[in-house]
Amino acid sequence: MLDDFDRIDATYDGVTRAVYRRGTGPAVLVMHEMPGLHPKVIAFARRVIDAGFTVFMPSLIGTPGREPTAGYAMGSMLRACVAREFATWALARTSPIVAWLRALAKDAHRDCGGPGVGAVGMCLTGGFALAMMVDDVMVAPVLSQPSLPFPISAARRRDLGVSDADLAIIRKRDVCVMGLRFSADRLSPPERFARLREELGDRFIAVEIDSGPGNPHGLSRLAHSVLAWDHVDEPEHPTRRAADTVIAFYRDRLT
Repeated sequence: MLDDFDRIDATYDGVTRAVYRRGTGPAVLVMHEMPGLHPKVIAFARRVIDAGFTVFMPSLIGTPGREPTAGYAMGSMLRACVAREFATWALARTSPIVAWLRALAKDAHRDCGGPGVGAVGMCLTGGFALAMMVDDVMVAPVLSQPSLPFPISAARRRDLGVSDADLAIIRKRDVCVMGLRFSADRLSPPERFARLREELGDRFIAVEIDSGPGNPHGLSRLAHSVLAWDHVDEPEHPTRRAADTVIAFYRDRLT
């Protein structure tokens, strides 16, 4: 599924990761969910490309293009939990991997031009686009089911996965942030979106899809991945409308 993408081995701070690039126009970083850069993440990236943007997809964990299985997902999650790059448990801490992603975003903007870059993070990477706002180059951040730190306590359910110093910079920026989640999703809890509203006010654009009992689209209460794994590409489906809203957000901010 990645044969028509250009693979770049990007190195920042001595760490090299594969980045898959395709498209024309302003840059959008698509940061994958667990267990890795799987086919449904790639399918969303193609929608962004077709809308007139250049996609940069870094492979942060797992095997690019591999179909998810239960064993693969569990293995990737365990690796993420012990990796120093991901702040899976700590409160008020920006994941160290964000510094690498910020460097990639700066290079992407330099290559593609435009008013800045967009980004979307999903699940494990969901909050990374928010943390990347410490740089002026990030002008269209999307947080899809942000799940770090893991919401195992009341404090962690409200935590945004960024340090206090980074959050102070983010508050000062006149940039809108979009967030996506299913209403019954416990991995991306409502308290986190409530905190984003408190910190950003009207600059936070929330898209919350009803997945509670008796919801009109028969969504499972376990639905989690708005743009990829649980996405249904049908015109009237709420996940399709959410994806369309993300594309419109990029068009408004980047073109």
